[in-house]
This record gives sequence, structure tokens and C-alpha cells, in this order.
Amino acid sequence: MSKAVVALDKSKASYPSLCRDERVQPFLKWAGGKRQLIPTIRSFVPENYRVYFEPFIGAGAIFFELQPAIATINDANSELINCYRVIKKLPNELIQHAISHPINRKYFYRVRSLDREAAFRTLSPIERASRVIFLNKTCYNGLFRVNSKGQFNVPFGKYTEPKVVDPVVIMAVSKYLNAAKVTILNQDFAKVLAAARRDDFIYLDPPYDPLSDTSSFTGYNLHSFGRDEQRRLKAVCDDLHHKGCKLLLSNSATRFIRELYSDKSKYTIIDVHANRNINSVGTSRGRISELLIFNNYELPKKKRC
Repeated sequence: MSKAVVALDKSKASYPSLCRDERVQPFLKWAGGKRQLIPTIRSFVPENYRVYFEPFIGAGAIFFELQPAIATINDANSELINCYRVIKKLPNELIQHAISHPINRKYFYRVRSLDREAAFRTLSPIERASRVIFLNKTCYNGLFRVNSKGQFNVPFGKYTEPKVVDPVVIMAVSKYLNAAKVTILNQDFAKVLAAARRDDFIYLDPPYDPLSDTSSFTGYNLHSFGRDEQRRLKAVCDDLHHKGCKLLLSNSATRFIRELYSDKSKYTIIDVHANRNINSVGTSRGRISELLIFNNYELPKKKRC
């Protein structure tokens, strides 16, 4: 079977792999991004799985690292998902629009204010995607944060010569999204995961449970992700476990999360450490503890690289 073929071989528990492209990587900065934890997380990716699901895709560091042949990706942030869809269908047009942005404070705030105007609804998908990438690459500390009205509210970052868009990365990501069978959704995570079946692999990187009352960062979309949502996610994980899916979850190392997934008959909790340089709260930057939680599937026999 050719590596480019994505039809399911029902005699095996995994789909074939595409030829991996090192140029396929995140095109945005993202709070809580997983690039530095890739070697650790990759060592917990099962050897065999069918469809890959990532319902909180964010910048997609793990997704782009694995480059599965068949996947469903999703996020609650509609502007983010628009970026993925535009990159898949119209990469050249996006590049041309993104490189046209001048880098200065006055222009930044004019672009930032667009979502406060009625005309924002008339922007084309290309214009919206270009705006998100521009703001992300030129705002303070690379945050993507919106207020209670869904309006982008991060200040100008004062970079010397920020690279707004990398054409090589955009074209490589577009090529991958078209070569693979990737479904791109903007739905509730529970609805997305209802389609998962036995031997599918789901990587879950939800908004983290805050380490303290002042360290919460849930502003990358209009809707908060509090502890009721964490409990709802856990209930979905239990259902997926009973279906025979393989689950790997990242979250903060809080007592609440440890207790939520404390059933050792289903889950194993691993402590990991990461350096966090992108966060809305200065005290939440630096080296912090995080958790990896998997539902006791068989781990790879040797570390994957």
C-alpha cells in the first residue's frame, strides 16, 4: 500500500502514514503550546491507532508533529479554525495578504479594533485569517486573548522585526492538510468526540485548570472553561475509555485534576515539567509542573523520536 493512500485497512488497527514533512509546524504562537514537550508526549503516543482526534487543537504542535493520515481537529475559537481552513484552501492568497501588513503601533490597534465594528462581519475568510496571524505575531508575548465580548484585547508587542508569516510553513501545512484526510471543525468537544470509535487515538489539551485563583487563562475564546467543563470533559473521557479509545490528556498539576482522574483502573497520571513563556499572568511563566494522563493503553515498547 502506498504511503499516500489513506483508505482504511480493516485488517490492521492503524491507518497508513504519510511521508512526514519537517516543515509542517505551528503557524501561530499559543499559550500552553506543546512544542517543548513533544519528545515526552510522543513517547506516550500508541504504536497503532486508527483515526486521530484533537478537539482542542490550538496551534497544533502535537498534530503537526504526528501528521496522521486521517484526523479530526477542532477548536471552540472560530477565528482560529478559520485560519486552518484558509491555509488548507487558499494558502497563496493568505500569504500575499499577510505580508502586506505594516508593522507599527498605530496600524496594529486599527487592525485589532476591527472586531469592535459592524464591518467585521463583512471581512473575507482570508482577511480574517491574515488579521489573526498578524495580531498573534505582533502582539505582546504572543498571546491570543479576547474579552467577554469576544474582542481581541492584547496590546502591541513592540518587536523589532517580527516575521508575521512564514510562506514555507504555510505552504507545507496546506500541502499536508490536503494530502491527509483532515476534518476541521468548530464545535463543542463532546459533539466532536461522539464520532470516535475503538482504537482511535484522542489527544486532549483543554484550557488548563488554574494553579491559583489569579492564574486562570481562559480568554482565547468567548466561553470560559471552568471546573464544570473539566468534569464534563472527564465524563466524556470515561465514555471514550469504555468504547476502547486511546486517550492522552494534558492538564495542570492541581489537586482537582489529580482527584478527577484518580481511578487507577482507568487512568495513569504522569508528572512532567515545562517552561512557560507565554501567559497572561507573569507568575505563571517559567518552569511549572503539568500532568499527562492516559487511559492505561499499551505504551510503545521503545521511545519514539
